[in-house]
Amino acid sequence: SENEELEEIASADLKYLLLPALLGALTLKQVDLSRRLEHLESARAHFWRFLKLCRSYGLGSFHLPPASPPGEEDAGSPSPGGPAAAQPSLVAMASSRQAKIERYKQKKELENRLASMRTSVESGQADEDQIREFYILQIQKWTNTSLEEIESIDQEMVILRSRGTAKQSSAPPHGTSRQVRPPLKPFILTRDAAQAKVFGAGYPGLPTMTVDDWYEQRRRQGVVSGQSAHQRTPGITDEELQKQQQEKKEEEEDEEALQKARNWDDWKDTHPRGYGNRQNVG
Repeated sequence: SENEELEEIASADLKYLLLPALLGALTLKQVDLSRRLEHLESARAHFWRFLKLCRSYGLGSFHLPPASPPGEEDAGSPSPGGPAAAQPSLVAMASSRQAKIERYKQKKELENRLASMRTSVESGQADEDQIREFYILQIQKWTNTSLEEIESIDQEMVILRSRGTAKQSSAPPHGTSRQVRPPLKPFILTRDAAQAKVFGAGYPGLPTMTVDDWYEQRRRQGVVSGQSAHQRTPGITDEELQKQQQEKKEEEEDEEALQKARNWDDWKDTHPRGYGNRQNVG
């Protein structure tokens, strides 16, 4: 109870004060990511309860964190007052850093003392005073661990809540859904109708489809437009299409050569032979 002193607790019962801290540590080991925020809140409540017990029994001097984690509205909101209001936050950061350094040094010292006493306590050779000191050192060690875990939990909860807010803002409005396209059935794509008959006879289990039929089907489904189909003419094979493209390319090259020759003739009409040659002029 809160109205008793540390001396009133039996040495063998001191270890039960560690129960909330151990529950918090086990809760943090849960791997269900969909309930991560819930696990963080539960673990923080266990750690805070342990720290409150230690504070009421006078086990260590530390600043008790707030009972509830920082709200979502406080995370990421700019501090009013501009640069003048940023000075207290810098002081708080410096004091927090110094407190972390002190806790780290104290944690190392406690671990060394616990390591030297663990063997005698676990073997049953230690007396009551040594057992009491051993469990008090354990409680002080978990006090520093709980303070560090609460600070880490508060930071992670802010990140998870901001991520949840971003997902809700980017979610589509209620009632709107993405257009679901029907799944494509397997088929054999052939070059022309004659090849479709050949493959259809050899593979009766799979339907055959020419390239033109495939483009037409995709165009009706709205997947491809008429321009993406290269404006194919039904009945034209790939070889004929390549031949047409080659002839078109040659015609364009001939036009470029003809235009170049015309420009050269025009230039010779206005510039006599030897124009601009000043090499042998004295």
